[in-house]
Amino acid sequence: MYVKVLIQVGYEPLPPTIGRNIFGRQVCQLPGLFCYAQHIASIDGKRGLFTGLTPRLCSGVLGTVVHGKVLQDLGPGNVQKEVTPSFDQVIKETTREMMARSAATLITHPFHVITLRSMVQFIGRESKYCGLYDSIVTIYREEGILGFFAGLIPRLLGDIISLWLCNSLAYLVNTYALDSGVSTMSEMKSYSQAVTGFFASMLTYPFVLVSNLMAVNNCGLAGGCPPYSPIYTSWIDCWCMLQKEGNMSRGNSLFFRKVPFGKTYCCDLRMLI
Repeated sequence: MYVKVLIQVGYEPLPPTIGRNIFGRQVCQLPGLFCYAQHIASIDGKRGLFTGLTPRLCSGVLGTVVHGKVLQDLGPGNVQKEVTPSFDQVIKETTREMMARSAATLITHPFHVITLRSMVQFIGRESKYCGLYDSIVTIYREEGILGFFAGLIPRLLGDIISLWLCNSLAYLVNTYALDSGVSTMSEMKSYSQAVTGFFASMLTYPFVLVSNLMAVNNCGLAGGCPPYSPIYTSWIDCWCMLQKEGNMSRGNSLFFRKVPFGKTYCCDLRMLI
């Protein structure tokens, strides 16, 4: 997550190298996850790779508790686990899960913002968001309550759309594409749920990118200001600008990374010949 966030804001400290893409063609590509992590470790040490871990853990624990509590308050779901649930059951279960996830996201988003800003300050070597308590005081003093919810709307939208896409596609595949007479039917349908979840997360990745960029945008850190990130007036402005530049998938892949739009590097093109 640390490497992904730095890539998302456009921080590229390492020049491209000559490599091969999945088709075997020689291309100029940016270093992947391990080279990037090695660069961070060379500056901050191996301990520096765990920057933002404390608010991240707080977010995870609190999110799990809130998610379970909301599901409990909403009452039990379908008691009978059918191999192929009806469409009404899918809608009810998805709505129930959506409410639980949305509540967890809303409660834990302030910790998510602190996590992102703790990571992004690596770019400018700042120490503005070091401790959890100090980070809370800093955000409240400079931005007020709304500062804790920067980037919340695209994150919520992405979670909701991803959930409905995943469950809807899984229902269609399980109902119309798989043979109910197969002995391993339950296993195949669990696999289909995982595959549809993967595709849903890919389709909704732009919401994740926009949310993270808005969480650190114009927050007083070098990583949230030009040249790494423009000053966006809203998350829609951020979306439109990324779409115009062709950067909607920036940071989605940590391997086989192409040079992002607007970045120029000194690359020995003779190595391509």
